[in-house]
This record gives sequence, C-alpha cells and structure tokens, in this order.
Amino acid sequence: MSELNHGTTQVENVLKVLQQRTGTLVDIGSGDGRIVIAAAKQGFRAVGFELNPWLVWYSRYRAWREGVHHETSFYISDLWKVSFSQYTNVVIFGVPQMMAQLEEKLQGDLQSTAKVVACRFPFPTWVPDATAGEGIDTVWVYDAKSFKPQQGTEQAMTTEN
Repeated sequence: MSELNHGTTQVENVLKVLQQRTGTLVDIGSGDGRIVIAAAKQGFRAVGFELNPWLVWYSRYRAWREGVHHETSFYISDLWKVSFSQYTNVVIFGVPQMMAQLEEKLQGDLQSTAKVVACRFPFPTWVPDATAGEGIDTVWVYDAKSFKPQQGTEQAMTTEN
C-alpha cells in the first residue's frame, strides 16, 4: 500500500514540474507505465522505454484500459541503444551507478529546449534548475540549456557572412 502511495506522489511531483511544458515525453525505464500514462492524460505524446518485456506488456494493457493507448507507446529497449534527441521532456528513475553515464548520453542526445526530470537520484554534475517533493519522492529538474555546451558565437558570425 505505501509503495503505491509513494509512486503516486512521485508521479504528481513529475507532472507538477512539467506543468507549463508540452510536446513529447519519454520515460527512461518506464516500469509499470504510470508516468507515461499520467503524462498522456495531461496532453503529452508519451513514450516509455523498459528492458523488462512483462512490464512493457503490462504498461500497454494499462494504457489501453485507461483510454490513452493512442497517446502512448512502450518499447522493450536498452536505453543505451536509443537516441532521445526527438524528445522535449525526459523523465528518468535512475540508479546511482548509471547516472554519470546517462548524464553524458543525454548531454549528447538532447536539444537545448529539453527538460530532464530525475526521480529519486539527482545527476552527479548537473545543477538542478528546480526540485519538487521531499525524501524519496524528490524530483530534480534540469534545463538542457544549463548542461548543453553553449554553441560558440564565432559559428553564428561566420554563417551570417
């Protein structure tokens, strides 16, 4: 019971920090699909990547049962083999051992308009732009503008000439 309530609080925190956002959302390691389904109900085109095939099938069933299967997609996939460049909102429920490597991958994949929401564990070197919740339900919000290397102004000047 408490695990279920905990999950709900976490989802609410994620949706709260993405309130003003639109577009596509990807949940990396989407588990039982709760974030993807909740995001679809808020108007996002939401996608989940999950390695466990049973959780992917269960997520698809839940999305169908909750009437958002046309706004959601779930894929059985290894996150290291996927490009996240087309997503404007990224949610990750990571584990400490993978956060540094994932930080590097997202830095390369994402456009500067993207927002990243980390649940339970923050990224090791990025500085969050905001946080929501407390304890195990804390979410950290990162604006890609603050972690993407800035494009040099020299480039802009040469393209104008």
